[in-house]
Amino acid sequence: MVTEVIDTNELHKMDPVFGQMSFDNHEQIVFCNDKDTGLKAIIGIHNTVLGPALGGTRMWNYTSEWEALNDVLRLSRGMTYKSAITGLNLGGGKAVLIGDAKTQKTPELMLKFGEFVHSLGGKYITAEDVGMATSDMDLVRTVTPYVTGISEANGGAGNPSPITAYGVFMGMKAAAKYKFGSDILEDKVVYVQGIGNVGEALVENLSNEGAKVFIADINQERLEEVRDKYNVEIYSGNNIYAEKMDIYAPCALGATINDSTIKQLDAKIIAGAANNQLAEEQKHGTMLRERGIVYAPDFLINAGGIINVYAELENYDRKEIIRKTENIYNTTLEILKKAEADNITTYQAAYNVAQARIDARKNEK
Repeated sequence: MVTEVIDTNELHKMDPVFGQMSFDNHEQIVFCNDKDTGLKAIIGIHNTVLGPALGGTRMWNYTSEWEALNDVLRLSRGMTYKSAITGLNLGGGKAVLIGDAKTQKTPELMLKFGEFVHSLGGKYITAEDVGMATSDMDLVRTVTPYVTGISEANGGAGNPSPITAYGVFMGMKAAAKYKFGSDILEDKVVYVQGIGNVGEALVENLSNEGAKVFIADINQERLEEVRDKYNVEIYSGNNIYAEKMDIYAPCALGATINDSTIKQLDAKIIAGAANNQLAEEQKHGTMLRERGIVYAPDFLINAGGIINVYAELENYDRKEIIRKTENIYNTTLEILKKAEADNITTYQAAYNVAQARIDARKNEK
């Protein structure tokens, strides 16, 4: 008897998009290529029932095109539920550019990407994400109106990172209220993993409240800069998950909550800015619940950024941006209580609320 060995790469070739684990009935996947500028990008449009698909553009040096595809599928899906649960009339989309943002991003490449966005006629609206800056969005705006997160000087709402961090801070306080009976974070031990623009702004909020903050990042220079600025401690160990803490705040890439880390995790709450923190939503949401760790769903508490850029489309002011972002506190508390009452995971509770809003709109059409 001969056992056939199946090459997984061949499986990918046979079913490159629809067979991906992260494919969730996405409406459209657009592959963008331009030889002259070196642009290789993927735009994922997950759902447009509530409105045009809005989501940031991420530039990352992916190890493979399959990794990039998986990322854009997961991120665009998350944007659908983020907008839905926040009450915004937007769908979910995302874009990824394959390459090193520090060495390969050029004005020509960004302009060409803007042309691809424009070709979709407004079905996808882009914004800033990892590897991007407000100046990049200003550049894209010169070739398409379908971009948000542009500078205040050009009539936009500016850098969304501080508002994203403020929303995470609100969600974290709500989780603390649920778990500890008080939302005061003074003297709570918080580990922030990933000190980008959002991570730094979160550290600022936490240190202002008197939390005991430890920071971790692959960039040592960045760590020292943030440590000196906010008088926090750099984590110098080799296994952040095993450290005793009140709150774990993942603010870098996703999937840090997985089979391996959950077993080691010595935290009471998980509340961070990273997208797709659970490697497998159902499985790992259940594992956290069984361990008594409160998980504040990422697509709920990191919605401040999309609230900020949505202001450019709906023309509401800074005061309304703050009000909507502060409401993340109330929604998070409601979701945590709903999960307990329904005996389900917090991820499932948040997903149910978001999906119900999408279904209701679909039934209206």
